[in-house]
Amino acid sequence: MDTLRAIECFVRTVEAGSIAAGARQLGISSAAVSQSIARLETQLDVRLLSRTTRRMALTDSGTVYYKRVKHIARDIEQAHNAIASLHAAPRGRLRIASTAAFGRHVLAPLIPEFNAAYPHLSLELLTTDRSVNHIRETVDVSIRITPQLEDGLVARHIASIPFLFCASPAYLRRAGTPHDPAELKHHDCLAFRFPMDGRFLSWGFVRDGIRFEPDIKVAMISDDIDVLARMALADGGITRLAAFIAGPFLERGELVSLFEAGSDDKVRAVSEPMDIYLCVGHRKDVTPKVRAFMDFLSDRLPPAWRRS
Repeated sequence: MDTLRAIECFVRTVEAGSIAAGARQLGISSAAVSQSIARLETQLDVRLLSRTTRRMALTDSGTVYYKRVKHIARDIEQAHNAIASLHAAPRGRLRIASTAAFGRHVLAPLIPEFNAAYPHLSLELLTTDRSVNHIRETVDVSIRITPQLEDGLVARHIASIPFLFCASPAYLRRAGTPHDPAELKHHDCLAFRFPMDGRFLSWGFVRDGIRFEPDIKVAMISDDIDVLARMALADGGITRLAAFIAGPFLERGELVSLFEAGSDDKVRAVSEPMDIYLCVGHRKDVTPKVRAFMDFLSDRLPPAWRRS
């Protein structure tokens, strides 16, 4: 059992990037992790990690050993979770990462209900549009849109949310109302830039089943979708908002939706939706607490989003 614990300490340290980070994941002291790794190195009679005051790196022997044993720590955790699930409700810490807007507008109002249903869980919601590393940031499950999907993640599609092109009535009175996406190149467009890599969130449309991206004239840019909504409210131009952001402004008449099918016989294309995915690092990471959250969220999202 001491050897298994030492292997777990070693694997966690490598994947977390430091002894201190590995210790936090295991819930023990850095000294205990360091001692376990030292005992493992003595048992193997090799040096697994090259450690200085500033950095830590795998030795050649450590690289070979890590590839052979990295599954062991995960298997141990999964075995513990499998046994626990037979005897108890989901418990422990559940760390959820989400795109900022979805976390703010959709998840935040739902999380208290989920917390009340599972009082033995300690919940943490990380809202960010940057790339999140499940292992290094000890994230159990992340919620992502299509451009944020990465190789190696296991992704489950849970919703297709309408994207709405919106502008204020005052802007449309001043600049005119576009009826075709091709007209966007003549309008002030408010674009979202991903903070993780500087890419623009593309403005995709579908016409007769074919996707395309029209040329647009970018007038203002932000890495916060709520900021773009405020710019549009201030008559700054046309922006693209998820339905859960645009809805209240449309209901109050503060913004007007464009290019909606059936709203104008001149409309010849519609906006493609925003696809939402629940992601885990590995299929074995679908623990009872993660499964409970997945089922809860899938059940609470509007039926129209799920049908899409």
